[in-house]
Amino acid sequence: MKYIDEFRDGEVARGLGRQIAAEVQPGRRYNFMEFCGGHTHAISRYGVTDLLPEQVRMIHGPGCPVCVLPIGRVDLAIALALEHKVMLATYGDVLRVPASNGLSLLKAKARGGDVRMVYSAADAVELARKHPEREVVFFAIGFETTTPPTALAIQMAAAGGLKNFSVVCNHVLTPAAIGNILESPEVRSLGTVPLDGFIGPAHVSTVIGSQPYEFFAEEYRKPVVIAGFEPLDVMQAILMLVRQVNEGRAEVENEFTRAVTREGNLKAQSRVAEVFELRKSFEWRGLGEVPYSALQIRAAYAAFDAERKFALTTKSVADNKACECGAILRGVKHPRDCKIFGTVCTPETPVGSCMVSSEGACAAHYTYGRFKDVPLKVAA
Repeated sequence: MKYIDEFRDGEVARGLGRQIAAEVQPGRRYNFMEFCGGHTHAISRYGVTDLLPEQVRMIHGPGCPVCVLPIGRVDLAIALALEHKVMLATYGDVLRVPASNGLSLLKAKARGGDVRMVYSAADAVELARKHPEREVVFFAIGFETTTPPTALAIQMAAAGGLKNFSVVCNHVLTPAAIGNILESPEVRSLGTVPLDGFIGPAHVSTVIGSQPYEFFAEEYRKPVVIAGFEPLDVMQAILMLVRQVNEGRAEVENEFTRAVTREGNLKAQSRVAEVFELRKSFEWRGLGEVPYSALQIRAAYAAFDAERKFALTTKSVADNKACECGAILRGVKHPRDCKIFGTVCTPETPVGSCMVSSEGACAAHYTYGRFKDVPLKVAA
């Protein structure tokens, strides 16, 4: 398939691996965080780490929107479905995120809640049109990639006079999370998560462009290479990061030039700015409260803000004590460091959010990498 197969060529990937191995400096370690869950999935699925020299270490970041959704926000959605009796619409992966009291939206549906899976924000608007007698709430989630469609859905509902449609906004911002990681004690004070550079997200960057990452290169002296999701994209980005580290550079480079520009999608940015504004603070699973890291609906569209419409408040709820998802999202631990990984916690019965989405670090390692944790037994 054109523009896909070219970026999955095994021989080219092995050639890039050899090139990376030739350019790493003896005695030096290279620690790179792939922020985006799509990259985590690609690295695990295509065995990218198998092609890298041992000096290069990839660290999973909090770039999976389902993974960073805190329990309290899921509890809020469950309350809308079970207590307020709304028709709650959201994306498929969200249905399985563990919440309080052993619940999830999928289990809330089994208890009689009207919970619907949709493929787009526009689908939720269509539900409101088809069911004027029902209150329809879209539980919106995602980084900058899925924010413009939610903004457009709210404007569509406003233009159509849909008084039975509203949105719970959980849209969060990538640059704020990167900044939080770089300012965290694990990176700055304790040094338990050494970071030499970032692989910048692909889809997010098509919207916001490469410019927002320039601050991290300038202020923190951390190189950023924006990469596509295919294995050769990731391999090329790693090579570009190795070269920056070797040369003492800290710049923003764009490997994904076929889709990303410095300015990004200005029309999408404008649409988002019309409907949303910054929240002062928002809780991320694994990161805690992060200032100005999420969006809320502007007063001009208050009629479509479910949090105002139903007077909702979010309570912070601690993760399951046995789950290491928070530490994994911060890059402090690997999925194999969790005692319940692959036993109590599996994609079929997730205890933590990292095991829900295919882009979650735990789910990706469970599907593609856990067999590597088992030592081979050689017959005598």
